[in-house]
Formats: sequence, C-alpha cells, structure tokens
Amino acid sequence: MTLQRVLLVIGMVLSATACGKVGDLEPRSGNALPPQAYGQTTTQSAGVLTTPSAQARPGRSDELLKRSERRADDPFDVAPGEQPKPLNPEDQTLAAKTDPE
Repeated sequence: MTLQRVLLVIGMVLSATACGKVGDLEPRSGNALPPQAYGQTTTQSAGVLTTPSAQARPGRSDELLKRSERRADDPFDVAPGEQPKPLNPEDQTLAAKTDPE
C-alpha cells in the first residue's frame, strides 16, 4: 500500500509541475514596459525584448577544413635578439602562396 501512495504522490507532483501558463508575456499589474528608446519607431513587445540579439547569440560556423595547406613563412616570427628578414616585394613565392586556385 505504501508503494501506491508513493506513486500517487509522485504522479500528483508531476502533474502539478506540468501546470503553467502558456501564452504571451505581459508585465505585472501596475507595471509598464520599459520606455521607448530614443529614435525607436516601433513599440516594444515582450517577444522583442526577450529575443537575444546576434551579438548575444552569434551564429555557429561549422565549416570544415577542405584541404591541408602549409603555413606561409612568417618574417616576424624570429627568436629573441634576432632581426626580422627584410620584406622583398618582388618575391614571387609569397604571391604564389596567396593566389587562390
């Protein structure tokens, strides 16, 4: 008999937690929505206020690496105390590495 009571209590608790208002959000009685921002042309609604912006939830990029490429030589990646190599604008190897094909 105690098992039945336990199951009855669990069932009542689960049914009570399933109850809830499903609908639009509204401010409590006596309160109003925040004031309209300067320059805003439309009125604010609860849906607009609770929707996160693109900065708050940025999009996800799942682009996979298409092909393996060797890293270009970095002329500024030198050991401490050494001088960086001077950049030669006529160097064809740099132009060939950046040419997309």
